[in-house]
Amino acid sequence: MPSKRTTSKSKRNRQPGETSPGQEALRAQAPRTGKGPNPRRIAATVLNAVLRQETPLDDALNAHKDLPNLDARDRAFVRLLTTTVLRRLGQIDDLIAHCLDRPLKAKFAEAEDLIRMGAAQLLFLETPPHAALSTTLALATTPRTSGQKGLINAILRRLDREGRALVEAQDAARLNTPDWLWQSWSEAYGDAQVRAIAESNLKEPPLDLTIKTESGDWVTRMANAGLDAQKLPGGSVRIGHAGDVRRLPGYDRGHWWVQDVAATLPARLLGEIEDLRVIDLCAAPGGKTAQLAAAGAKVTAVDRSTSRLRRLSENLDRLNLSAEVIAANATRWQPKQPADAVLLDAPCSATGTLRRHPDIAWLRNAGDIASVTELQDSLLNAAAEMVKPGGLLVYATCSLQPQEGPERIAALLETRKDLERIPLTAEELGEGLEAAITADGDLRTLPSHLSDLGGMDGFFACRLRRL
Repeated sequence: MPSKRTTSKSKRNRQPGETSPGQEALRAQAPRTGKGPNPRRIAATVLNAVLRQETPLDDALNAHKDLPNLDARDRAFVRLLTTTVLRRLGQIDDLIAHCLDRPLKAKFAEAEDLIRMGAAQLLFLETPPHAALSTTLALATTPRTSGQKGLINAILRRLDREGRALVEAQDAARLNTPDWLWQSWSEAYGDAQVRAIAESNLKEPPLDLTIKTESGDWVTRMANAGLDAQKLPGGSVRIGHAGDVRRLPGYDRGHWWVQDVAATLPARLLGEIEDLRVIDLCAAPGGKTAQLAAAGAKVTAVDRSTSRLRRLSENLDRLNLSAEVIAANATRWQPKQPADAVLLDAPCSATGTLRRHPDIAWLRNAGDIASVTELQDSLLNAAAEMVKPGGLLVYATCSLQPQEGPERIAALLETRKDLERIPLTAEELGEGLEAAITADGDLRTLPSHLSDLGGMDGFFACRLRRL
């Protein structure tokens, strides 16, 4: 459980990542009076799984048996409410602490989560106060919450009166970033940059699409469908709130797939790969596999999760792309012959993706990094053995932690003299991403990069050649 800390535009002018009419409608959702699953009760159960049982948010959502029974609008509301609570958890807990003489006891955990949900709706989702209060109190029916209705009501009413002024006075970036992350990022990137990163993580991320081919003006096609759209460096198309992606133009015909613009960069570092044999390690769910296959490579996608590989294969089928798919542990699997290139997007803490996965801030801690770096070292050494002499190896992680990026490469090059770093050039990344090249010539994107366009995920990538 997180520790408590005390310390409208028109459609024409709205930028990707800003509030859309669809989001505003979700935020103002009226109290439910019909039968069937209650979205707010589902959200409370999901939050309990994340904050009390340390279940990743996506896993908790996918595992909830009632979520598929909701209509698309209510499913979107469940995700919006849970991500908002997690994205603003530091602020919300600070506000709750302001209303209490002493912290809530552990036995009041369920009631605390209901207060968090009510506060999120009141202060961050612009839900009408009567709806936020009545729907929250209606959830207090369990043995552990029914006796706390008075407390829940009192805190939410006080926050309705005082909360907006309190929010204005809060240091949102600092409160919503755990101490260990703030300190780590400050040491790695400096005080100004860590604040920019933290502020970027508080914004709802836009949706990025990787286009399978260059044919067609997909910005115009999305705009004709009533969506804000713009082209990003490298050719990705960014749109604002889109709802169900399966309803977007081109989905059924496999013209594009969802992939943050930062996640497209590591595969591009391999250069021209048409007709080359490329191994994609830790490949699922398959965005980079699709990139490689669309570029004409003969791809072998390896991942240890059979369920995630099924999703990868389904995506390739929809996109009319092909790859050899192998379920195996990449630290022990070996190809029949060395490949021309290997792309290793290694398992990591994923701290570069907090804007999309705010639960990570509260589920990870500094001690987790040491264990994952051991796996990254094993994968790097295994990947190096899969590359033929003269071939390329690209190592990538969606982490902002230096221990999972440049420090892993330094350790690898210290022990392996058959590898050399091949620095990146600004021309390879495209205009606007010059700041993403480090002094060593590696890739380091930050959530604050492309901020005027809505930001991007944090990625590290290094390109190596086997001698």
